[in-house]
Amino acid sequence: MNVQIINKNGRPEWAIIPYDEYIRLKEEAEMLQDVADFDAAKEALEQGEELIPSEVTFAILDGENPIRIWRNFRALTQQELADKAGISKPYLSQIETGKRTGTAEVLAAIADALGVTVDDVMPVEIREG
Repeated sequence: MNVQIINKNGRPEWAIIPYDEYIRLKEEAEMLQDVADFDAAKEALEQGEELIPSEVTFAILDGENPIRIWRNFRALTQQELADKAGISKPYLSQIETGKRTGTAEVLAAIADALGVTVDDVMPVEIREG
């Protein structure tokens, strides 16, 4: 490799390399980062991190009720989720349709029953508001 070293105060300050060599080194560094990212993602999955389909994310971002989206993703009926959260099915239905908002305690119970955070069950407009 053809490298030119520029010194400042008797110490190397800059290393100048041909552009083609720079491009090769940059691509190798990016590949190493891709491998590290892959390894980190694989480890996270092995530790139990969940993959969320883009349909779930986009539906929530599009303003659909996140509790309903998560409930459907978890393949739960309204009755099953209501039972797990310790609330009535009509109350859950009203929360899902936006007729009621639910107390902090109820939202926490629903989030726990769905295996998500309270923030995950909050409508987007409330989180952004």
